[in-house]
Amino acid sequence: MHADITPLIVGLLIFVSSLCSLWLGLSVAIIEITLGVLAGNMGLEAEEWMLYMATFGGILLTYLAGTEIDIQLMREKFKESFMIGAFSFFLPFMAIFLFTYHVASWDTDAALIAGIALSTTSLAVVYAVLVETGLNRTELGKILMSATFITDIGTALALSIVFLRPTIYTVLFILISILVILGAVQFSHRVFENPRLKNKVIEPEIKYIFLLLLVFIYFANLGEGHAVLPAFLLGLFMSRHFSETSQTKELRNRLRTVAYAVITPLFFIVGGMKISIPMIYSAFGLAAILFLLKMLTKFFGVYFLARRYIPRGDIYTTLLMSTGLTFGTISSVFGLNAGYIDQIQYSVLVGVVVASAVIPTFIAQKWFMPVHSEDIVDINNDSGR
Repeated sequence: MHADITPLIVGLLIFVSSLCSLWLGLSVAIIEITLGVLAGNMGLEAEEWMLYMATFGGILLTYLAGTEIDIQLMREKFKESFMIGAFSFFLPFMAIFLFTYHVASWDTDAALIAGIALSTTSLAVVYAVLVETGLNRTELGKILMSATFITDIGTALALSIVFLRPTIYTVLFILISILVILGAVQFSHRVFENPRLKNKVIEPEIKYIFLLLLVFIYFANLGEGHAVLPAFLLGLFMSRHFSETSQTKELRNRLRTVAYAVITPLFFIVGGMKISIPMIYSAFGLAAILFLLKMLTKFFGVYFLARRYIPRGDIYTTLLMSTGLTFGTISSVFGLNAGYIDQIQYSVLVGVVVASAVIPTFIAQKWFMPVHSEDIVDINNDSGR
């Protein structure tokens, strides 16, 4: 019998990431991505179960981010969220497309993939950082997640409009997603408020949520789409269920605990393992330019608006809006599988995406944390939770 050492190594990486996060005072997501890069380039390969769990982890993080959105606040601050999110997408997309097409001499499809992949903001990274710092319960955190959602909507629409070839399965995926969201919004209270299901050690409520997300993933794969947006919308429209009583708030905390224990670490570690350092090194100059171009255009697209709308968290907002991971990786994988980009272009893009997940987050947490700002208040008055 051959003993598989990969799960043991991954378990060690997850545990070490937690310790390093506590010792260094950095987001655990940064540590997990970094260790994933090191492990992948030392020969560790992601197994099939890890790839699926990583996909599920990204979807679960996106769902959880949706549950944190205050819909009333989103309505009141829609202008702020929309302006920041729209410019966060549009400026990097145009600049990187034009650079890769005219200067780097990539063909049109490859340049479009580059523009889409590097215009993203990672909702998963932003949410993970905000939860760890407690800023998810503040007005800043909620505006930031709403703006990130707008950016990712732009990314998803661009990828769909330019490249998607809809089939009957695509239509089925959209219809199923709408039905699941409407059904969950209408009937989830029967699961969450059922006295025979609440607070049981077997966690039927969490399994119910997992089932809904697995439905999204299955039909997304069938329709060659992705479950990120319906998962976020599901969380967004179910957010009221998690704010009505102390028991449903506790359910969200338990769900978060389950996610952060094993599932979401796999998302970040596997994301890091996809990076080939030798391939990035072979095109290091291009990778560095693309990274700087993304950072500069994100700065011009976000900073001045954030300075106007969130004056005490402007730089922090700009840095977190500069992160990328989920949709950037999805766009790059799509481009590689469809033959629009080659392996070197793929490694460069994913390398820049992962670097944008780590470097701006590190700087934001280390030097620009707004937790002591008098203007950033806990709108739920539960900062001690």
